[in-house]
Amino acid sequence: MDVDGRGSAGVGLRKGAYLAMESYDLVVIGGGPAGIQGATTARILGKTVALVDRHHELGGAGANTGTVPSKTLRETAVVLSGLRSRDLYGVDLSLRRKATVADFLRHEQHVKQGLNARFNQQLEACSTCVFFGEATFLGPHTIHVRGRSSGEASDAHKEQAALDEDRIIRGEKILIATGSSPSRPGIFPFGPGVFDSDTLLNLCNLPETMAVLGAGTIGCEYACTFAALGTKVHLIDGRDALLPFLDREIAAALVAEMERAGIVFRWKERATSCVVEQAPCQGGPGRVRLGFDSGESLVVEEVLVAAGRVSNTATLKLEAAGVKVGEKGLIPVDPSFRTNVPHIYAAGDVIGFPALASTSIEQAQRAVQHAFGRSPAPGTPELLPHGIWTIPEIGYVGATEEELVKKGIPHVVGRASYADNPRGRILGDLAGFLKLLFRLPDLELLGAHMIGEQATDAIHIGMMAMFAQVRADQFDDMCFNLPTLGELYKYAAFEAILAAEKIGVDRPLPVAAPEAL
Repeated sequence: MDVDGRGSAGVGLRKGAYLAMESYDLVVIGGGPAGIQGATTARILGKTVALVDRHHELGGAGANTGTVPSKTLRETAVVLSGLRSRDLYGVDLSLRRKATVADFLRHEQHVKQGLNARFNQQLEACSTCVFFGEATFLGPHTIHVRGRSSGEASDAHKEQAALDEDRIIRGEKILIATGSSPSRPGIFPFGPGVFDSDTLLNLCNLPETMAVLGAGTIGCEYACTFAALGTKVHLIDGRDALLPFLDREIAAALVAEMERAGIVFRWKERATSCVVEQAPCQGGPGRVRLGFDSGESLVVEEVLVAAGRVSNTATLKLEAAGVKVGEKGLIPVDPSFRTNVPHIYAAGDVIGFPALASTSIEQAQRAVQHAFGRSPAPGTPELLPHGIWTIPEIGYVGATEEELVKKGIPHVVGRASYADNPRGRILGDLAGFLKLLFRLPDLELLGAHMIGEQATDAIHIGMMAMFAQVRADQFDDMCFNLPTLGELYKYAAFEAILAAEKIGVDRPLPVAAPEAL
């Protein structure tokens, strides 16, 4: 019998009746970025692959409800609000009317459809068999797929993958990449007026007022997006500091910019009640009352609960396969991404931090390569660039200044401002800056932190420099295009060299450049 039981060696999305249990070299559970990368990697290695996904569309949270949609909505809000032009002298490109939900969602839907199509084409090109259904383990190698009908699919690609009946499939190797979902604390009556990050796009009006519960990355990003559209946003958190993993100087600058945008911070507050007094409807605002442990209350039109995420493992019946599960449903893995069952691997949000789409893709690729006898680098890459799509953006890589101080590592700091950079001036961003941390006495770069327009892109220069162990003097010797934000690195490095000289550390001797070919 061939791979798909129909007499052809490779058919992508599949539908119809099939023969009894089918076997594959690899079964991937989850059709998000990690799952698709894992399936593609196995097919490149010449292995037979089945991918099981229960969501209505390919791409998982990364393409449909999380990473890409939230960033698309941010960009839409910046454009619709004219925010990017507000600091340009004599230019006002803001809308003369209030933006509608249709305005807000149009571009997001277009981007999502394009990604769904690309993922489908990627799997079809690799002749991966895709099943639209719910996967549960029957044993260490055997998976039951409870089929979902074409009527439940949200696009044509999943319609083709729908199943008329349940299936049992076998995988010699298995990759679990089911992702995560928003945490839903019991006190919140989720539905019209009360949303999590997966359901927020179901709102029927752009609210005048909104409360965001949780000042983590997701909460901050959405708070900035809605504030840009003119919504009065209250950002509520039980802690007393914003994003404590950030370099404190960057975090303080973000707080200042968010307050400038009209966002109200309510620190050390925890919600104890949430009552929908009036559900929103098309053209009719909602009314939601929040109660806090301080005794105070707040009435807003809409509430977004951003209380963290939980691993999507509850329905997999991992115990049937003997796979151990930790707190919040997370699956422990070794540096090769193997679970305690040697032929079962896991990657992405299901294994926990850093739970980024970019790292999930890398983890899945390394897991599958290891599963089939290759020798990839172990673990998640240590040097990870991080991006936060607030307004303004934040990009960072490496150590914060607080971490260097705590470890007792001597260092100097170099800064460069967008206001002193021609490209920054052109962008109209006068508050952004780059902060570089160099070790003493050799002036090797240990950390790069950036806030401002295009920071999530420009931070990759810092990542590559750290990977190559670049020193401050080497930055100073480089020639960057003018006008670009890359030039900030040259001037921040020069400031660090001057700071080092003031405390008696000489500029390192130049290293001979390699001869040109």
